[in-house]
Amino acid sequence: MRTATKLLLSALLAAPAAAQSPQSVRYDDHQRYARAIAAGYKAYNLCDGLYTAGRSERSVETLELRGIYPEYDAIVPTLAARVDRPARTVSVAFDPAQPPRHASWAAGTGCTLAPIGAEAIARAPAPGLPRAPGPDPRRWPLGDAGIAPRPAPALAGAVARAFEGAYGRGTETLGVVVLRDGQVVAERYREGFGPYVPNRTWSVAKSITGTLVGMSGVDPLRPASVPEWRRPGDPRARITLDQLLRMSSGLHSDTAGNRTDALYFGGTAVTEQATGWPLSSRPGTHFRYANNDILLAVRALRASLGEARYRELPGRLLTPLGMRHTVVESDWQGNYLLSSAVWTTARDLARLGQFWLQDGVWQGRRLLPAGWMRYMTTPRLPQPERDEGYGASIWLFGPRQGLPAGSYSAQGNRGQYVMVVPSERLVIVRRGEDPTGARFDVARFTADVIAAR
Repeated sequence: MRTATKLLLSALLAAPAAAQSPQSVRYDDHQRYARAIAAGYKAYNLCDGLYTAGRSERSVETLELRGIYPEYDAIVPTLAARVDRPARTVSVAFDPAQPPRHASWAAGTGCTLAPIGAEAIARAPAPGLPRAPGPDPRRWPLGDAGIAPRPAPALAGAVARAFEGAYGRGTETLGVVVLRDGQVVAERYREGFGPYVPNRTWSVAKSITGTLVGMSGVDPLRPASVPEWRRPGDPRARITLDQLLRMSSGLHSDTAGNRTDALYFGGTAVTEQATGWPLSSRPGTHFRYANNDILLAVRALRASLGEARYRELPGRLLTPLGMRHTVVESDWQGNYLLSSAVWTTARDLARLGQFWLQDGVWQGRRLLPAGWMRYMTTPRLPQPERDEGYGASIWLFGPRQGLPAGSYSAQGNRGQYVMVVPSERLVIVRRGEDPTGARFDVARFTADVIAAR
């Protein structure tokens, strides 16, 4: 018995030493986690760049993987990616003691990132080779036929300046589309891109969420149906869908602007993290821009609509508008990441902007309830401490920014903009990959487009 006990103790004492080999203790916990997130950032963006957009690895590394969040910017280039094109996966190693970060692609649903420490997630097989879809033979606006813009010299000059960095030092413009009266009057792309090459919307997706809430029929003034808040006595149960859309939930989060790295690049599920934050102020009294608020709005839709209607909801918008180059992605537990993770083209966003301009009517058919766009573009207290106002998931512009009253914009990280100027019957889409610290002046660009009649 003593011999057995000694052997057991020896084994237990030896185990930590074996686990703590020189290779696996090169990084402390903070460094290891940062490397895991950086690896997820690389795997996820490469996956979509290669398989959703049909671009090259070098192109993605040059644009999407440069000038990113400072804590990951120096790490990402040091991590080797393994690209398996037949399997449509990307894996990025970050620590010899853990599995690599793994992203996988499937037709129609784009890329999904596995959680830190997980092996690959099984995806439904996708037929054929992954390619970005080509032109839709229908005529604009449903399809891509009949587009032949001939911009006036002044308008062509303003668009050219957007690509030359005139509206922001260090900015990287990928594409511009300008609509007037619903017709494409100017269109230009950076080399390597084009009308059928999507890139990530980032927070433009938040305004898509506001649109989908309107299409869902769920009353935004009622408490949001978040199952994780249903325990009696939970004060968060009184937060309304309207407060989530207006960034006034009162919920706390760990960073200003509520960066959600663990969700976007760590593979954590929305239902695991976004639902867990406590209140820091009374709902409806304080504006705090937050990814979590929009993710929770979408979580509430999933609970309210049921699984079948929830899955069909994006298609109810994308299909009738002809947004066939757009993909809405989910976390590994099936929650739509509709605060950021949508891949789409400049033309598809122009269709969306025109749909907003037409008050939710498309090809003579009303898809949004009458008055919903007025709801989305009407500010209520509280408001952000900046020049632009905020409606229900959309930014508000006007004379303070040198633009006509009633202008509004969906906008996202790295320079994504859909600007609508109703009084000018104008929609302007600007797609970018602006590095950290570079900001595209969309108000000045819009003013120049307006002036270039």
